[in-house]
Amino acid sequence: MPFLQELKRVAALLEIRLDQLLKPEPTHSGQARLIEAMRYGVLDGGKRMRPFLLVETARLFGVAEDAAIEAGMALECVHCYSLMHDDLPAMDDDKLRRGRPTAHVAFGEATAILAGDALLTLAFEILSRTSVHQDAKVRVDLIALLARAAGVNGMAGGQALDLAAEGQNTTALEVSRMQAMKTGALFGFACAAGAVLGGADAPARDSLAAYAAALGQAFQLADDLLDAEGDVLAAGKAVAKDAGRGKATLVGLLGIDAARARLAALIDDAEGALALFGDKAATLKEIARFIAARRG
Repeated sequence: MPFLQELKRVAALLEIRLDQLLKPEPTHSGQARLIEAMRYGVLDGGKRMRPFLLVETARLFGVAEDAAIEAGMALECVHCYSLMHDDLPAMDDDKLRRGRPTAHVAFGEATAILAGDALLTLAFEILSRTSVHQDAKVRVDLIALLARAAGVNGMAGGQALDLAAEGQNTTALEVSRMQAMKTGALFGFACAAGAVLGGADAPARDSLAAYAAALGQAFQLADDLLDAEGDVLAAGKAVAKDAGRGKATLVGLLGIDAARARLAALIDDAEGALALFGDKAATLKEIARFIAARRG
């Protein structure tokens, strides 16, 4: 099946599952508004690249798609929570996300914070279900992996480093470390989760970890290039804001041409890390090339 068609198919399956999971119920009006904000933050959103990556990694090891989709739902809940919180006035203060008002603009700051909190905790509830895997140890391993990816040594810690670096002199190494935590951690979880679900051996896990590390860096670099060169309609969010806020990016440090060369090298690294899997990893290689070429 052509790559884009498969990406859309998995995204549509995920959308259906998330919609069912967050069906509004006749509750207190405050709870109903919270559920509405959660749905606003997680539905009709993005390309679902991270869950797709998890599904395709799990496919390498013959994991049933239903189980991989379940784990992908948890991953997407964490990703969407992070976007809702990153957009807050105390963080990046963004007014536009995926071509529409950000959650705090649409629902107010308090509800946006609570909706993000609720999506984060929902992710761990999902991973605790036997529909993800019958073996409790596998489920616990997945929960631990996601907690690390989302926490102080992963996404949250990376965001703290990002905020602290605004207006400061930073090195390329420091920026790469920050981005590996802030952006790369969830890509790392996607690949690690697929391997855990499939009972992969150590060499396979190491290969996927190297692939995910290069892919996460490439994704962030492509995102920074979009901010520097893109337009609002294509990106679905504000652009040209990183330089204005003095944010630390590799594009700012290296310049456009060097950043593009680095992006190409990262894609080569990602593809090279998959040599162990041969033709079975064709879609994972396409994911890397798609990320490098994206315009929104």
